[in-house]
Amino acid sequence: MENTVPWVSRSHRGKIQVSSRTAFLLEALGKDPLWAFPAPRSDNLLRRAACQEAQVFGNQLIPPNAHVKKATVFLNPAACRGKARTLFEKNAAPILHLSGMDVTVVKTDYEGQAKKLLELMDGTDVIIVAGGDGTLQEVITGLLRRADEATFSKIPIGFIPLGQTSSLSHTLFAESGNKVQHITDAALAIVKGETVPLDVLQIKGEKEQPVFAMTGLRWGSFRDAGVRVSKYWYLGPLKTKAAHFFSTLKEWPQTHQASVSYMGPTERPPSTAEETPPRPSLYRRVLRRLASYWAQPQDAPSQETSPAVWRDVQLSTIELSITTRNSQLDPTSTEDFMNICIEPATVSKGDFIIIGSKKVRDPELHAEGTECLQASQCALLLPEGTGGSFSIDSEEYEAMPVEVTLLPRKLQFFCDPRKREKLQSTAP
Repeated sequence: MENTVPWVSRSHRGKIQVSSRTAFLLEALGKDPLWAFPAPRSDNLLRRAACQEAQVFGNQLIPPNAHVKKATVFLNPAACRGKARTLFEKNAAPILHLSGMDVTVVKTDYEGQAKKLLELMDGTDVIIVAGGDGTLQEVITGLLRRADEATFSKIPIGFIPLGQTSSLSHTLFAESGNKVQHITDAALAIVKGETVPLDVLQIKGEKEQPVFAMTGLRWGSFRDAGVRVSKYWYLGPLKTKAAHFFSTLKEWPQTHQASVSYMGPTERPPSTAEETPPRPSLYRRVLRRLASYWAQPQDAPSQETSPAVWRDVQLSTIELSITTRNSQLDPTSTEDFMNICIEPATVSKGDFIIIGSKKVRDPELHAEGTECLQASQCALLLPEGTGGSFSIDSEEYEAMPVEVTLLPRKLQFFCDPRKREKLQSTAP
């Protein structure tokens, strides 16, 4: 279908009547004609309100010995079918500039460029990713591959969701059906400075350098059918079910054989506030020094650590996923772990089409009878000659044996203050 501007009749400046032909096409595509063309005036009001809020921060005085906060934006212009640059410049860039930050925008020209730039960059206080899941994964991978990642990873990260898939935005920002408000909320979250720690998965193959993921890894038939949905675009709202239906005609049952070795959850260390104790008096310091000098030397207590217990699982599944818990943060949890979900291989063709169509929108949905394991580290071994691909944060990688390690609360992300308040209210 050609990308043409639909015919509209303008009977009044404030009213737009969508032609019956356009309305029919929108309904066929599963869209509401009344909301297909949002009023530009309401969007402008949202932008104006967000800019006024950001300017309050920009007008604040900074101490003479303080420097202006530097922010580096990695913008993927190809995201959102080439609309990302326009979306960023209209909805996010004015907010960042008005906030008083020294903003540098780096536009990526090819896949993998952000990863290379992050390995070399220096001298920034804030890292901002403007794109989708793929751009975010490139930035995170480049950041954590650095030799000084232990210190560089402490730089807070802002995420402006501009891609077709922006899984992390549901964790960081309030839900909104308006694209403009969603982007302005993300930019304002960076300006306000509230952060939340998120887990990262380190995924390492046999030869390649590790890849880092914020969401997780998927391998299986649901994933394979999902990536073929766009090939059936001409079927409109039936394209998703068609992709899964034709997948069942090629081969059935579709099972994936593998073995998983994993180690259970690790105990989460208590979060204690960093308080500097008052310095004792000179008299107490002298007594403590004399006491330690005259005290009899004592043997250090032997600390016996129990060996790590690894469990092995042989599996036959229609799909395997290894995911973080970033989509459902739980500050009350006493353990750190990732989820290994093994979906049953006995799914019928009808259920495959129904569940698979729903998983395109909600990948965390699982078939009935799915077994979920909790692990801090795992090794996925595939039979020799296994083909296919993984999806790691919605990006495609060749399927191979991998080791997956959880890095709990590794990175700090800017979030909507409302989200942070909600998390704090659930904490004990």
